[in-house]
Amino acid sequence: MQINILFPVYNEEKRLERGITQTVAFLERFVVPNETDFSYQLTIVDNASQDATEQIAKQLVSKYENVRYIRIAEKGVGAAFRAGIAANTAEITGYMDVDLSTDLRHLLQVIHLFEEDADLCMINGSKQAKGARTIGRKWYRNVTSKGLTLVMKSRLHMQSQDAICGFKFFRKEFVEDLIRQSDTTENGWFFIIELLIRAERSGKEIIELPVRYTEEEGGHVNVIKQTLDYLRNIEKLRRNI
Repeated sequence: MQINILFPVYNEEKRLERGITQTVAFLERFVVPNETDFSYQLTIVDNASQDATEQIAKQLVSKYENVRYIRIAEKGVGAAFRAGIAANTAEITGYMDVDLSTDLRHLLQVIHLFEEDADLCMINGSKQAKGARTIGRKWYRNVTSKGLTLVMKSRLHMQSQDAICGFKFFRKEFVEDLIRQSDTTENGWFFIIELLIRAERSGKEIIELPVRYTEEEGGHVNVIKQTLDYLRNIEKLRRNI
């Protein structure tokens, strides 16, 4: 099995090297020696960063044979994810946040679940599912996340407990089909949410994986603007799906 882990980044000069280095070290220590016919690739997808992200990424590509770098002109996780999928050749692919807020040990679960179940099409990491644990998360982020989850359950009949955790993995053909169905003019986080909603409605097998999530300092999210964007996109998707 081959897995391609996408890392969407924008101005991540302070966290990029650590994130990639620790992921490579983890896979080389805990996965590669114990898995037959296994290989991996880490793909850094750069949303037109203005700091030293590009230079650091190219250094990492030179250092590690399994690291690849893609730069796109558009900003947004959705745009980065589509670019990564368009270039992907691995049978399993997905994305993680480069700050490694989701514990790397969950990668072992992802690999084993896909290996053991040929019908499994998607794994959705969840900070809200039973058994999940969050550390250092601001109270208002929890409130807005739970509120948005309730809205999506009500308006879009979402089954999952968490739509926005930055830890999702798919079988190649499945995610390509989801993207063909989705609104490719949406470059932000909501594009990933739409993929989850469409995945649930496909009737294919999805696992919601409780994760250990540590919120790091340094993230800058305009909660009000993001929430309003989500609400607008929820209604748009409800009309079109």
